[in-house]
Amino acid sequence: MEQQIRKLLSAIVHPETQQDIVASGVVEQLSAREDKITVVLCFPKARDPFAVRIRNLVEKTLQDAYPAAAGNITVVIKEGTPRPPQPKRESTTVKVGKIIAIASGKGGVGKSTVTANLALTLRNMGYRVGVLDADIYGPSQHKMFGREDYLPEAVQEDGNDYIVPAQSMDIELMSIGFFINPNDALMWRGAMATNALKQLLHQTMWGGLDFLLIDMPPGTGDIHLTMISEIKMDGAVIVSTPQQVAVADVVRGVEMFRHEQVAVPVLGVVENMAWFTPKELPDNKYYIFGQGGAKRYAEEAGVPFLGEIPLIQTIMEGGECGTPTVETDADVERYYRAVAEKMIQQL
Repeated sequence: MEQQIRKLLSAIVHPETQQDIVASGVVEQLSAREDKITVVLCFPKARDPFAVRIRNLVEKTLQDAYPAAAGNITVVIKEGTPRPPQPKRESTTVKVGKIIAIASGKGGVGKSTVTANLALTLRNMGYRVGVLDADIYGPSQHKMFGREDYLPEAVQEDGNDYIVPAQSMDIELMSIGFFINPNDALMWRGAMATNALKQLLHQTMWGGLDFLLIDMPPGTGDIHLTMISEIKMDGAVIVSTPQQVAVADVVRGVEMFRHEQVAVPVLGVVENMAWFTPKELPDNKYYIFGQGGAKRYAEEAGVPFLGEIPLIQTIMEGGECGTPTVETDADVERYYRAVAEKMIQQL
């Protein structure tokens, strides 16, 4: 009889694991007589959401097959022993001096380009610098630093797994771009994206950095809230263009970091693509995207204004070819150095 019951119950499949409850061991105990049947179901997952549904299905299956025992069918749910809580590992960011978020209210303002060139400027000033590309859905730092070919290695220390960052131009670099095929769309729900980011943040083997610059995604969403809750940021730099529509988005970014429940100091605003000067007309300035919008907002909102970065063709080309322009052009570096010096003053 027990063999017949097991055969009947093997037709019941757990909706999550897609395994039948007999083969997978959910049916832990079974005793049967003509007038009494007892089944113990053991679910390894604590508070399995399908447990009650499966118990009811087992009861109905047995009642239909053995009507003589209908009043004496007992199905008991038993949960497996929950795993003990794992000790929380220490984040590798504890070795970092200052953690700075580079953010923008909207996309297309050159935030990632500013991050890469600011990192190299800080390096030129004698600091040890790392960059974390937190723009999960549009990573670009691995391309800007010419490390698209890098395959991160995992190492173990004291029983914990860590990820080795890429090295480029004396910058430590970690990006989700190292783990995905550039030709694939990254279709992750919010929880998947934030969990991936937490792993990169806490398990990357950052050396004894003076600065970790975090290239944030545009806007104010899940990623920002995750980063703010996971680590103590020492400040945020907001990047904008002079356009009024871009400045309107800056307001949201600034107010997010200023919010009393966030309380991350806004170190200042950078106005990117402030003007264009052709090489053949070095004294001319063309304000293609408007003039001084971000600077005016900074003054009105009481936020430091860190400086202007002009629209220079080599800056765009540097990001495309894998060598940020600060690495090769001292004339460009002076704009970023002015920003870096004012940022450090705010810190």
